[in-house]
Amino acid sequence: MAGLRARLGSGLGLLALSTLGLCLMLQVGAKRPPKTPPCPPSCSCTRDTAFCVDSKAVPRNLPSEVISLTLVNAAFSEIHDGAFSHLPLLQFLLLNSNKFTLIGDNAFTGLSHLQYLFIENNDIWALSKFTFRGLKSLTHLSLANNNLQTLPRDIFRPLDILSDLDLRGNSLNCDCKVKWLVEWLTHTNTTVAPIYCASPPRFQEHKVQDLPLREFDCITTDFVLYQTLSFPAVSAEPFLYSSDLYLALAQPGASACTILKWDYVERQLRDYDRIPAPSAVHCKPMVVDSQLYVVVAQLFGGSYIYHWDPNTTRFTKLQDIDPQRVRKPNDLEAFRIDGDWYFAVADSSKAGATSLYRWHQNGFYSQQALHAWHRDTDLEFVDGEGKPRLIVSSSSQAPIIYQWSRTQKQFVAQGEVTQVPDAQAVKHFRAGRDSYLCLSRYIGDSKILRWEGTRFSEVQALPSRGSLALQPFLVGGRRYLALGSDFSFTQIYQWDEGRQKFVRFQELAVQAPRAFCYMPAGDAQLLLAPSFKGQTLVYRHVVVDLSA
Repeated sequence: MAGLRARLGSGLGLLALSTLGLCLMLQVGAKRPPKTPPCPPSCSCTRDTAFCVDSKAVPRNLPSEVISLTLVNAAFSEIHDGAFSHLPLLQFLLLNSNKFTLIGDNAFTGLSHLQYLFIENNDIWALSKFTFRGLKSLTHLSLANNNLQTLPRDIFRPLDILSDLDLRGNSLNCDCKVKWLVEWLTHTNTTVAPIYCASPPRFQEHKVQDLPLREFDCITTDFVLYQTLSFPAVSAEPFLYSSDLYLALAQPGASACTILKWDYVERQLRDYDRIPAPSAVHCKPMVVDSQLYVVVAQLFGGSYIYHWDPNTTRFTKLQDIDPQRVRKPNDLEAFRIDGDWYFAVADSSKAGATSLYRWHQNGFYSQQALHAWHRDTDLEFVDGEGKPRLIVSSSSQAPIIYQWSRTQKQFVAQGEVTQVPDAQAVKHFRAGRDSYLCLSRYIGDSKILRWEGTRFSEVQALPSRGSLALQPFLVGGRRYLALGSDFSFTQIYQWDEGRQKFVRFQELAVQAPRAFCYMPAGDAQLLLAPSFKGQTLVYRHVVVDLSA
């Protein structure tokens, strides 16, 4: 009996061990139940999809395997740099029906597998040029029903394989900022749903795809401050000598005629030399037979002519100008007639005379006394139709026109510009076949006159109280007029070819200018404005493409 019990106990022990072993084997071989993927409270997630409502930010705690994300009614308005970079496998992104207003640079960086992007029914008013950078796999993009009025140029360039684009339901302003889009639509292989202009009125409800490119006038210009010369000046005269570009400035405050040289490397005007001139009002450079002369007109102490000596590299006085004839010079004009060099001096004193001088062998000699006792203020030489003329303006009477007599080798009075009783400055220009005069007045409107064959007729009056200087000039086919004032800023006008008038173009912060000077310097087109009360400013003319 005892043996039987021993054998039964041993069997039961073996059975228990076998059963335990079997259980352990079953536990080891069994699969664990799947874990629930991470998912923010505002989202519903599966292993590879997420649907989020009322999120306060782009959800961060999402399954790493997510390939589809939908955000609806989000509680934030801007999408910033790298907002989805933690979801590198994303292929489908739907951001419809939110309150997004702004999507910034690189918002979708890191999403190299994204194929579908829908950002519809938001309030987006601005996109960055680099919003879609890095989306090299994107094939479908919808920005429908937003508040986009324009699109940055080349915003779709990074989207190499984009096949479908939807821009419907936006308020596109079809101005120069979307000209690039019109061009892009003509040659892209992307299928684009029809989009329409909301403005301007002339394009309203027009299909963007059908807009003619010739209707976009997107090239404009601007004068931007380029260099500041920290001194007052009352005249500026550019000149070329020995293949270099220079500028002569009259600086009565510094008692000098200052010569500046254009530095083609630094692209700036640099100090070069000075001519003593305690009361300089005009410094007129003249290059005669490859020799450089500077006529220095002064209010007091006499006027002189200086010669540049290349051997000593300095200016030396060549001759005096008759102080009995030229007492109070106000302007200088240099010109050539039939191969001979001349300069004329406008004298503004009661006792002096506006005078003409001619170069002969080794100096300038008096040729003619033009206009005595009339307080002359400015001179303008006009060589048109083979008939050289000199126009003399005066603060006490109407401008007088002189015509050159080749037999007498003198100017002969031809008539007066009766429409203007007095003028501080006189300039001329040609537009097409017509010749025009510009006359500035200190009291009263400045005038634009057109030559009608036998007389001048007024075509325009420009408000210009306190004006002592004006200058028409031509830059790259565009004609401008600079009009200064002692009481307000300088006005730049541009010539309207259709209306045959000047229209206001730009205001420059130049007060009390005494001259304006256009100076091409290599590829820089410069406008100099010497000021009597402040610094001499140099502006650069730039061409601006508004569609860029």
